[in-house]
Amino acid sequence: MTRWGVVSTIKAPLAEILDFAAWHLDAGAAHLYIYLDEDVPTTQAALNAHPAITALHTDAAWWDKRGGRPEKHQVRQSVNARHANNRFVNKDRPALDWLAHIDVDEFLISESPVAQHLAALGPETLCARVRPMEALQSDGPEHVFKAFHLPQADRQRAAEACFPTWGAQLSGGFLSHVAGKLFFRTGLKGLQIRIHNITLGDAQNPGQVELPQIALGHLHAESWDRFISAYRFRLARGSYRAELKPQVRRDGAQSLHDLLRGIEAKGGEPALRAFYDEVGTATPALCDRLEREGLLRRVDLKRAERRARHFPDIPIA
Repeated sequence: MTRWGVVSTIKAPLAEILDFAAWHLDAGAAHLYIYLDEDVPTTQAALNAHPAITALHTDAAWWDKRGGRPEKHQVRQSVNARHANNRFVNKDRPALDWLAHIDVDEFLISESPVAQHLAALGPETLCARVRPMEALQSDGPEHVFKAFHLPQADRQRAAEACFPTWGAQLSGGFLSHVAGKLFFRTGLKGLQIRIHNITLGDAQNPGQVELPQIALGHLHAESWDRFISAYRFRLARGSYRAELKPQVRRDGAQSLHDLLRGIEAKGGEPALRAFYDEVGTATPALCDRLEREGLLRRVDLKRAERRARHFPDIPIA
């Protein structure tokens, strides 16, 4: 049987971590490796009480052994993912066949078992890419997601049709990445793991295939409050930082950093809210446009229910 797991570096409230863990345990993950980016002993203890979870606190001693704590969280994520993979190097039969390197706000979603899709991949395939769908602010128990077309021309046409004001500047109408994340085969010696790619020797993403049967449900900005509370950090050091290139491949395209800074400079927070209302809110009009493009997705994550089933003894205020 194909066995897969998840590795993630996390700094988040306990409830969010438990939601993430419970979802992937239900999805069939055999083990989760969670690297805590802050000192939260109660969270670590709660996670390690589950037999399918290994939670490590990456404290000062941890980083001292690795040449010091990297300033960028993206680098810390890569180091921790490599540490998880190294558990399986030089093993005749690793405990896991595949690892997915994802974040706490990302949920692997598949109508059929994830292991089934991974088992169908040939031995030449060393990594498999899952593409995101991005959560919209919505009412009701279901999460509403926007997806995107993979071909570039179709993606941009649909973005401009669905998001008439800002679609020309947003790849697929997304606030975050469209690159997706990777499953990679475990135990590959010398594997370098980044946020969206892996490198083995001189080869980037060796033998990569797409896994369209699995979606990466990304709760990047599932509400205005979540968007604006993370906005400054993302602008300075996260997914909206200045060093990132424009999402859209066209002359005159702006980076997300410049786009958002420009919107804010012209109209302050109300202008940002208007931007979010168009691209991040599941209005009836937007849902109709997405549905016409075949890009509307609805999923009831049942987070509280799954959390209570896997972690019944952990109270959440």
